[in-house]
Amino acid sequence: MQIETPPSEKPYDKAEGERRGIVIVNTGDGKGKSTAAFGLALRAHGRGKAVKIYQFMKVPSARFGEHRMFEQIGIPIEGLGDGFSWKSQDLEHSAQLARDGWEKARAAILSGEFFLVVLDEITYPLIYGWLPLEGVLETLRTRPKHVHVVLTGRRCPPEIVELADTVTEMAMVKHAFKAGIPAQRGIED
Repeated sequence: MQIETPPSEKPYDKAEGERRGIVIVNTGDGKGKSTAAFGLALRAHGRGKAVKIYQFMKVPSARFGEHRMFEQIGIPIEGLGDGFSWKSQDLEHSAQLARDGWEKARAAILSGEFFLVVLDEITYPLIYGWLPLEGVLETLRTRPKHVHVVLTGRRCPPEIVELADTVTEMAMVKHAFKAGIPAQRGIED
């Protein structure tokens, strides 16, 4: 490890632009995409801002750790899907759930009622062709000026990356699962 001297001057200038809602993308093959989005949801909620979370691949009855906590503190979180595609008995039904879920999410974004809308794992229904990309892009472009949107998932379409204001790519360096360690309650769920 190399030791560094802490900076003695601010390493950036203050932004001069106007405050407005931004589009944030968390993508890549590394862990932490949803977790980062949930952290933003907590931050916004802590500031008294209205937040809504949609999970495109989770079932409505999901009770993972985030669901339990968000329920306790009053952040609405809604599962829109029917789980992992490889477990699906009817992929057309899964696709219809994604389309129906998108209509809910789209309405929430365009309503202006929420400061932050999280679209967790939305990249999967997009890359599977279950949702039309242009409709998502149009909603992001025409949303009310104050609405922030976070999109998560692997292989985010380049058109969304281009439109987004902030894009973070989580890169896997090492993962316990690859070493044969199963998913951990409270870490992966």
